[in-house]
Amino acid sequence: MSCKSTKVAPSVDFDHSCSDSVEYLTLNFGPFETVHRWRRLPPCDEFVGARRSKHTVVAYRDAIYVFGGDNGKNMLNDLLRFDVKDCSWCRAFTTGTPPAPRYHHSAVVYGSSMFVFGGYTGDIYSNSNLKNKNDLFEYKFATGQWTEWKVEGSLPVARSAHGATVYSDKLWIFAGYDGNARLNDMWTISLQDREHACWEEIDQSGEIPPSCCNFPVAVCRDKMFVFSGQSGAKITNNLFQFEFKGHMWTRIPTEHLLRGSPPPPQRRYGHTMVAFDRHLYVFGGAADNTLPNELHCYDVDSQTWEMPSGRLFHAAAVIQDAMYIFGGTVDNNVRSGEMYRFQFSCYPKCTLHEDYGKLWENRQFCDVEFILGEREERVLGHIAIVTARCQWLRKKILQARDRQRQKTRQESSEESDEGAAGGPRDMPAVSRPSGTQPMLEVAIREAEAQPFEVLMQFLYTDKIQYPRRGHVQDVLLIMDVYKLALSFKLSRLEQLCVQYIEASVDLQNVLSVCENANKLQLDQLKEHCLNFVVKESHFNQVIMTKEFERLSTPLIVEIVRRKQQPPPRLYSDQPVDIGTSLVQDMKAYLEGGGLEFCDIILLLDGHPRPAHKAILAARSSYFEAMFRSFMPEDGQVNISIGEMVPSKQAFESMLRYIYYGDVNMPPEDSLLQAYCKQNLEMNVTVENVLQILEAADKTQALDMKKHCLHIIVHQFIKVSKLPNLRSLSQLLLLDIIESLATHISDKQCAEMGSDI
Repeated sequence: MSCKSTKVAPSVDFDHSCSDSVEYLTLNFGPFETVHRWRRLPPCDEFVGARRSKHTVVAYRDAIYVFGGDNGKNMLNDLLRFDVKDCSWCRAFTTGTPPAPRYHHSAVVYGSSMFVFGGYTGDIYSNSNLKNKNDLFEYKFATGQWTEWKVEGSLPVARSAHGATVYSDKLWIFAGYDGNARLNDMWTISLQDREHACWEEIDQSGEIPPSCCNFPVAVCRDKMFVFSGQSGAKITNNLFQFEFKGHMWTRIPTEHLLRGSPPPPQRRYGHTMVAFDRHLYVFGGAADNTLPNELHCYDVDSQTWEMPSGRLFHAAAVIQDAMYIFGGTVDNNVRSGEMYRFQFSCYPKCTLHEDYGKLWENRQFCDVEFILGEREERVLGHIAIVTARCQWLRKKILQARDRQRQKTRQESSEESDEGAAGGPRDMPAVSRPSGTQPMLEVAIREAEAQPFEVLMQFLYTDKIQYPRRGHVQDVLLIMDVYKLALSFKLSRLEQLCVQYIEASVDLQNVLSVCENANKLQLDQLKEHCLNFVVKESHFNQVIMTKEFERLSTPLIVEIVRRKQQPPPRLYSDQPVDIGTSLVQDMKAYLEGGGLEFCDIILLLDGHPRPAHKAILAARSSYFEAMFRSFMPEDGQVNISIGEMVPSKQAFESMLRYIYYGDVNMPPEDSLLQAYCKQNLEMNVTVENVLQILEAADKTQALDMKKHCLHIIVHQFIKVSKLPNLRSLSQLLLLDIIESLATHISDKQCAEMGSDI
């Protein structure tokens, strides 16, 4: 049996773990809530990679890649991989010829590749063959392939301890040390077309930094920044910015007394600098015979330094909203294998996935009921979310809705016929208040309830809460989810399931997983299990088990043949379709894809804008409270702030934020929160104040809760007669009592005391 060519999904990459342990892989997604805090992560074990200094670190998707450096005795050229979700280390998979061992090189990411340039090579232990390099290597993350770019024409002077970055599809190299002198020249090469790539020296102008080495560069606001570094015997704390378009350098004044801001960092070298949002973050280095461990922050817009609250020759990279620091030289010239993570602040923090997740968990405003499998188990959901994320379920819902409408028309017609024939007239035609819809029932015989609920969780959140890894029943559950993902054509969910299952296969469950994969015709997972079984370190243990004796004869034959003649392992860097994300799907839904499923009308200055009640309620506590308490009978909501109507631009910005978390808003959008609050407050009455109080408390809408308590206190005689008062929670009743006590005057207290 031949092995099929394996396509690698961009979000998954090749299995870099090179280990049979599932501890190397997890898909436990989730935001990091704490900001401006350091967190020590697991260090790199010596059996994975040596402690090191003068190496490079790059970030690609959800992993940190460490290349080269020195361990104090030898130069290195191994490639390590740190999974930021699993917090685990492994050696990255590599093929081809890697760069020679080196340190003080540079590494950048462009597209789906890492590019390594230059550095210092040779045998530092015997002090021989030491020289600088100007070679350029590419490492493809998807395949693990190393290749050297052979470039014709002029080349930069061989160098080490230089700066490098990527901008506008080009690699930019600045300054460094050539073995005799420090440099301040700049070179660039296009990374788009390897066949026609050539180096070009840049004609720089302006206040060009002096020749220097051991400094970092970072790109922010379309400019490159250089801070400090060694310039001969002189070390400064100068900050320079480089305009890519005009090739112009400018020195940014750091005289803090003139700005009324904190001082800049001490002069230093061997430090790191990364860019996030509008800020540059500088950490570590060697400063006046010390190894500082404070983190300095530079605001590019205001041109001021801050200190939100050692080591040198470490390396840093940014993934999402956090910086990762690895290795370096610490006290007494000792190399480090430690990894640290620093959480940046990023406000406002979008809660899109969490909000839709709560909608799924709470099952509020559900308008569809799925009837599943032969046992006809029922699972509630929301048409808006399901039809936005899954085309297969969208067709099922449309078919069910057409049948429901046809049935309604038929019943109405029969009742009309009875009335015309003199039949009973006291049976009204089927009707419902405008703005409400009957629960839609959708039968899906292909799915059982448990795996379907896992699939639904993915539709709402783009993730699934994985069960215990390695337990047979839990792995089989995700295999059922994978089967559904294939049937429903959910490519993104397919990849998550495959990652979990392949990471969960071990010596105890591999035969059960293999048999189930064979039964479900899941060829990719079956192939993974067969390869796992025939590994030299696994085979004898597996075939001696009772499970192997009970295995079906065809599978036993396949295993034996696979062991005798393993098929060649073929790889393709052609990425597979991993589907669309929650953000992409909800964006398309707002832009017209969900028009036929709208169930609420938002009126802006009399102009209707169809929308989806469940989405509005999930993302806005004000809309949730409105729809829970006094859903408009005509299904229409007027958008206004008192007598002022927000602009169409601001209104559309609000919808973009609600539907898919877009935060690119014009200044006038600050009026939208005022609209939501005032619109709801205007509709609070004595009759519905308790319901809105509950909703405001549940959603932590503190301003609205305060407004409700104010009404309750001033209308307490009427509110006290409402039957809903008895059903409030103890904590809410205590809130009401506390508000009453706060507003009762001393005179009223005295009068109450005289009556007792």
